[in-house]
Amino acid sequence: MSNSHLFLPSGFPRAVLQNGLGRYICQLQRITIKFCKHHGASRGVRNFIENDLVDFARNHPGIVVYLKPRRHRSPVLSAEYLNGDKDYVCCHNFTVEEVRKWMSVLRTQQSGQTIRYRKMWHTDHPSIQGVWSPFTNKPPHINLETFPSENLSSAHPGPTATQLLLDMYNAEIEKQKKESEGGDNRE
Repeated sequence: MSNSHLFLPSGFPRAVLQNGLGRYICQLQRITIKFCKHHGASRGVRNFIENDLVDFARNHPGIVVYLKPRRHRSPVLSAEYLNGDKDYVCCHNFTVEEVRKWMSVLRTQQSGQTIRYRKMWHTDHPSIQGVWSPFTNKPPHINLETFPSENLSSAHPGPTATQLLLDMYNAEIEKQKKESEGGDNRE
């Protein structure tokens, strides 16, 4: 097992400025495609540039795309995000489909930095009341009870909800009868 996760910066999962709550703002600011015009390892990147790059730029006008030819070097996708983070993907011997998928991954990420999650949840406004438990709203004398307890094991002697509704209905019917009889006597 590797301990490389210990060297990652830690943090909480969060959306940048609650991104997507009102409208979504793509966090990818610019992407630079570095490639060699002649080297065989850049074939997939060159095919992506020839066939798909114009459509990608047309579909995502908020992302600036730069092309940077370099001699005898492996192809690289260099992404820069709004928060200043940079991410690099080496595309050595990638196919067109792999380059397309990595462009999509870089476009949809929040930032280039990978973090280790401290917790899987986080809130900006923690509760001052503490964590809820099943005993939160129970009477405090239950804490002193010894279990098994006869008091707590017995059925509740109060009327059921159905019985309460039937009583309310019968009371309303009686009220209407009295009003109708009282109205007949006045005439």
